[in-house]
Amino acid sequence: MRVLVTGHRGYIGAVVASVLKHSRYEVVGLDCDLYGHCDFGRVTDDLPSFDIDLREIEFADLLSFDAVVHLAALPEDDEGQIDPHLIEDVNFHATMRLAECCVQAQVPRFVFASTCAVYGRDGDDPVTEETTPRPITTYAKTKLACEKALSGLTSSGLSPVCLRNGTVYGVSPRMRLDTVVNDFVGSAVARDRIDMRTEGRAWRPLVHVEDVARAYAAVLTASDEAVSGQTFNVVRSDENYRIVDVADAVVDNVSGCVRSKPTDVFDKRSYRVDGTKLAEALPKLSMRWTLEQGIRQLRDAFQTNGLTPGVWRSDRFRRMLRLQSQMERGLLDATLRQTAPVAFSEV
Repeated sequence: MRVLVTGHRGYIGAVVASVLKHSRYEVVGLDCDLYGHCDFGRVTDDLPSFDIDLREIEFADLLSFDAVVHLAALPEDDEGQIDPHLIEDVNFHATMRLAECCVQAQVPRFVFASTCAVYGRDGDDPVTEETTPRPITTYAKTKLACEKALSGLTSSGLSPVCLRNGTVYGVSPRMRLDTVVNDFVGSAVARDRIDMRTEGRAWRPLVHVEDVARAYAAVLTASDEAVSGQTFNVVRSDENYRIVDVADAVVDNVSGCVRSKPTDVFDKRSYRVDGTKLAEALPKLSMRWTLEQGIRQLRDAFQTNGLTPGVWRSDRFRRMLRLQSQMERGLLDATLRQTAPVAFSEV
């Protein structure tokens, strides 16, 4: 099977592309490499690729593919640092243009990376795919809009599958430190402490990046009857945690680390997520990682690579900070298109 993976140089994409390649898929990437020079450890990128902006893809580029795994997107922007119209342009309009190109090119399977953030804030009871979403941020709203629009393309011969990723953590060749588990472990290793920025009572469904990659691989070969036109939560039902409990688990597994007391800052997003539907649809899929195992993996990787306080707080592994930095240096224009090859001196 010949598969196009958009965003193959991203945090999740680098792992997905590797898993698919080792599973004997013929993998081609598409990535304009906004996060060049953000590598973590040894990175091997020997995939053939379209080194272009997602917004520039044409249907003729897709004629040879059996499936598209669409991961490329602008990240969550909790602080409102990026114009919401740009997020809509990339995350919604470019996604739908890509899907329509797939219809024209008769690509049968379209696997879309959505997010459990569409649930917004939903109390303490586990939510399922049937729960009414309540997205809060532009990022989550655009993901939900894509889900709805993609479902309308099934009559055009496309087989869309929407995978709502939980809060992803774990080691990747293109690391991120702006997700909760990775941030906490990075701070614990680099600074010997975790600073609680909220009250810590919010729930998050946690999923290791390698388990996410295996889920995408499994969906590619699943029958239309099992997955076509469906939306799935990508998470183990028993891997939902409160933020403060994540911090305590990191303290327990990183020697010498302490955490501050929770603040009185309210976390507007909180959701516990049920992963039963995916487990039943793909009974051979194994979600192998637990939070404690993932913390230890991150701890060992950060210690081996000598993560410092300077790198931990820099823009190197923090997506919105990186985009802002590139815009300030004139390397991205007002539409977030590159104006020159990225060349940064690292911390």
